[in-house]
Amino acid sequence: MAQWTIDPTHSEISFKVKHLVVSSVTGRFDTFQATIDSDTEDFSDAKIRFEADAASIQTKNEQRDGHLKSPDFFDAAAYPKLSFVSTSVRKLSADKLQVAGNFTLRGVTKDIVLDVTFNGTGTGFGGAQVAGFEIQGKINRFDFGLHWNALTEAGGVAVGSDVKIDIQAEFLKVQTAVKAA
Repeated sequence: MAQWTIDPTHSEISFKVKHLVVSSVTGRFDTFQATIDSDTEDFSDAKIRFEADAASIQTKNEQRDGHLKSPDFFDAAAYPKLSFVSTSVRKLSADKLQVAGNFTLRGVTKDIVLDVTFNGTGTGFGGAQVAGFEIQGKINRFDFGLHWNALTEAGGVAVGSDVKIDIQAEFLKVQTAVKAA
């Protein structure tokens, strides 16, 4: 079985959520790890594990980032990690996969489905084998206990319930050491 590990310098874990109903705020996680175990070249049998540090959230606003790390949202002190573990992979076409799995946030685990575009493999610098993926999904933040919200003067909500997930991921094939006879 081949193992692949995410290259954090060539990957981005980001999300979007509606703000004041009329625009979106984009954020990302700067610290994360992920692995894929697969016997097939098209990753149709992949076993995927992902984990991000909740405290590594960045939205280009220090005050908002602090609020997102607080118990109102991620509660990063009590729940330092968010994670995903795949339970199945369904091949839809040569480059499209649907990955189901268990997503855990704030100690709550729910089944989610991610849409994956497999961009192929290639040889990177130093001869490393590289695989690229684009991953999209959506969760309802209320399902995971992120209930904080505020009403605007006009009666709208400050933060939407749906969170769009967008991941650009590059994985490097782990080279296994050959044992001498």
